[in-house]
Amino acid sequence: MQDQTTSTSSPQPDAPIGLAALEARLRQDLHWLDLPARPWVPAREVDGEPVLEVAVIGGGMAGLAASAMLRQLGIRARVFDQAPEGFEGPWATTARMETLRSPKQLTGPALGLPALTFRAWFEAQFGLDAWEALDKIPRLQWMDYLRWYRKVMQIDIANAHRVEQLLPRADGVVEVRMTSPQGPVRVLARRVVLATGRDGLGGAYVPEFAAALPRRFWAHSSDAMDYGMLRGRRVGVIGAGASAMDSAATALEAGATSVELLVRRADLPRINKSKGSGNPGLTHGHYDLPDAWKWRLRNYINREQVPPPRGSTLRVSRHPNARFHLGSPIQQVQVDGDVLRVATASAQFELDFLIFSTGFRVDFGLRPEFGVIAPHIRLWGDRFQPPAGQEDEELRTSPDLGPVFEFQEKAPGACPGLSRIHCFCYPAALSHGTISGDIPAISDGARRLGQGIASLLYREDVELHFAALQAYAEPELYGDEWTPATAAARQDR
Repeated sequence: MQDQTTSTSSPQPDAPIGLAALEARLRQDLHWLDLPARPWVPAREVDGEPVLEVAVIGGGMAGLAASAMLRQLGIRARVFDQAPEGFEGPWATTARMETLRSPKQLTGPALGLPALTFRAWFEAQFGLDAWEALDKIPRLQWMDYLRWYRKVMQIDIANAHRVEQLLPRADGVVEVRMTSPQGPVRVLARRVVLATGRDGLGGAYVPEFAAALPRRFWAHSSDAMDYGMLRGRRVGVIGAGASAMDSAATALEAGATSVELLVRRADLPRINKSKGSGNPGLTHGHYDLPDAWKWRLRNYINREQVPPPRGSTLRVSRHPNARFHLGSPIQQVQVDGDVLRVATASAQFELDFLIFSTGFRVDFGLRPEFGVIAPHIRLWGDRFQPPAGQEDEELRTSPDLGPVFEFQEKAPGACPGLSRIHCFCYPAALSHGTISGDIPAISDGARRLGQGIASLLYREDVELHFAALQAYAEPELYGDEWTPATAAARQDR
């Protein structure tokens, strides 16, 4: 008789279960958790028009996480995004990295649901062995995951809607004016969430000298651009961060004759201090820190700078026609016919095109949709004077946000309804920490935002909820569950 405790066959790798099975598991998990909650916010009309409970501007990762969290809490949210369906956020448009830099095991926007993680999505299709072999998440695969996330979490997104103006009003709503394929659109919402990414409150930063250059000679690394136009051209990339490496590599792969990386610093940063600061204590405690500590932490990370990913840097240096010029701040750029003559502290270059990989800035003046509210938004520069040596323009222009990411007024009462607009994008980092724009803690940020908005909506309608409580009349006892003792029976005792 064969010994049943041993086997000569080798263990087989787990077969992929497929997305249909994963989606069934996710539905079961949500059912077991009794999610989403039933809608509970009273319907409202203003001027005969229905009012949205929450309008989310931006359907990228942050907008998806925020709207999914609101839905779990029984709050109806609609997302508006200017991109075509499936191209929300930068991943399939302006981002040019081969892979994400975040470790693959981070749960991202999964909101505590294991079946909603990237890992679950990946393993369901490719299996455990493929997951173990995976180093970093490919950028376009992350976009595919977010498209799936939108579908399974039933996120309501109106694509091709561009916000033209935000108008907070004194009657308890924010008016959002947009353009759409159907023409002008006006939406009224009790709360508006800006989930608009790195440049969500401004735009790309370029040095002042760029303004004097004809636009045909340069682009910012965040611009939508066909890198094929750089074939056979001499390209200069200004900067040394992740976007600089991604832009340089993309230009080289597109056939650029050469790429000169012009780096101000004498050396590339080696250590990602931001990664070293990540822990639940900071995630949940940053908002409650004293102002001086908030500023000191963010200023230190900014000054140390985040190094470009190793893989992105190797992607550039494998090309013999890529050259790293350290200690080479730009001193002068002159146009000479079809050539740029670029002088740095270390050398001079003849180039055909410049790419500025110089980051972003908060500048409400760059965004006409903020024209009405911009003069009234309180910034950190309005509330805090940093110690000497900690001056930081990015931090100075960051919005000073309340506990639910809401804008606050410089002069109380000057812009009624401003606090109904919530900033759930990267410039919230000084007020709340990095929980509204990056993968590691985006679920924590979405939870804080969603629970805060739930509290605000309930507080505003507390009289209606109390009236509903008084009118509630579903019995749990019907009167036939017991027999009252008679008077005689009581006397017998």
